[in-house]
Amino acid sequence: MQAEEQHVRNVGRIDLEAINMLKKDPKYTKPEAIVGNVPGVEVGDEFHFRVELSLVGLHRPYQGGIDTNKVNGVLVAISIVASGGYPDELSNSDELIYTGSGGKASGTKEAEDQKLQRGNLALKNCIETKTPVRVIHGFKGQSRGEVAHSKGKQVSTFTYDGLYNVVEYWQEGPKGSMVFKYKLQRIPGQPQLALHVVKVTKKSKVREGLLLPDISHGSERIPLCVINTIDGLSPAPFKYVTKIIYPPWYKKEPPTGCDCTNGCSDSVNCACAVKNGGEIPYNFNGAIVEAKPLIYECGPSCRCPPTCHNRVSQHGVKIPLEIFKTGNTGWGVRSLSSIPSGSFICEYAGELLEDKEAEKRENDEYLFDIGNNYQDEELWEGLKSIPGLKSSASSSETMEGFTIDAAECGNVGRFINHSCSPNLYAQNVLWDHDDVEKPHVMFFAVENIPPLQELTYHYNYKIGQVQDKNGAEKVKHCYCGSFECSGRLY
Repeated sequence: MQAEEQHVRNVGRIDLEAINMLKKDPKYTKPEAIVGNVPGVEVGDEFHFRVELSLVGLHRPYQGGIDTNKVNGVLVAISIVASGGYPDELSNSDELIYTGSGGKASGTKEAEDQKLQRGNLALKNCIETKTPVRVIHGFKGQSRGEVAHSKGKQVSTFTYDGLYNVVEYWQEGPKGSMVFKYKLQRIPGQPQLALHVVKVTKKSKVREGLLLPDISHGSERIPLCVINTIDGLSPAPFKYVTKIIYPPWYKKEPPTGCDCTNGCSDSVNCACAVKNGGEIPYNFNGAIVEAKPLIYECGPSCRCPPTCHNRVSQHGVKIPLEIFKTGNTGWGVRSLSSIPSGSFICEYAGELLEDKEAEKRENDEYLFDIGNNYQDEELWEGLKSIPGLKSSASSSETMEGFTIDAAECGNVGRFINHSCSPNLYAQNVLWDHDDVEKPHVMFFAVENIPPLQELTYHYNYKIGQVQDKNGAEKVKHCYCGSFECSGRLY
């Protein structure tokens, strides 16, 4: 994607370009033909390229809608992508009418009747052999640029819906352009696909469990509603703020800026790119490319416009979020929209305190220690970072600690719960000053996040680390429900 954005060379389908690079790696293995569920892929998982489906073994063809394999000498279908090549009808959450492949006019080739061969025959054979078929829905969604306010392209979303049985097939249409139709029914007992829930929610005039239409009272550009379908209680009152509240003694020094007027992509002459180790940390879709201990965005002293692709998190919340009551972890945050990997979610806003001041606060539920994770190797493990970051953040000296307290003043970030298997991570960002001890804490998506999935990050506590006023160890149990759950928050 970076090569395409920077016009390094003429890139056609970037997913094919990427897979060709991967195939040169000695560790690359060709995806196997798997019947039934694919290990590691869950209902609701989302992908943005056909090649990703192939790479994990969910649907191997880069182009075709039907993946086939021989089982006991019989050709059967093992997966289909319903992506609107024909008007496939998702009539309800348990039934799909799928149109077979072939027969369409293309170039000089005229339309013709579909033939009962290859994928079409394989789907028919699933009826007799009772072979389950994986169903993936493909959609052309909004451009990522709509979220980032930049030049992003329209993004395809492929969502895994689970296993279906083929129960019936027939031919229909006028002679010369007849097609095969297949009725598939979803196998019971699988998790409900959020896609269907979202469709129903968006159609309903009155949202079930709606307590507040906008907890930010208009201070966010997108309303943040509060939903409670469990007990009808509202969140405890607090003052909604969108930015960090600095103490009176702290005077922000504006950072040195770049002189770019035609895009901040010059890794030599752009001062902000130089601060980031020679490249801009975001792509043109507003997605973070690599997690780093510290990122510098263009700021108030830069000559580039507000639409610069190195200004992402400073523009605030762009993804529609909602606060909801969870079953066992209090309030949480989710979205009705799909969230692509690398997307900015929100800042953790509140009062900036010195650690000594923070320790005096009676309510420690909303304290977030900042700046202390620069050298936390465990935290950055698994998040690709660039070595040799040129800033004082890369020194191994212990820094004076600061904390953000969102108990009395905060934003949507204060409602994001901990998980031992999080889908967000906290990224240190500087843009309106260069003080590495007081970075902004910005949340970004670690992976593609389906609609209605709770947003979580790792609170990064260590067992035995938290003590009460008398020095005794405090214990808080973890109820995140992750298969990696340690059982304790601290």
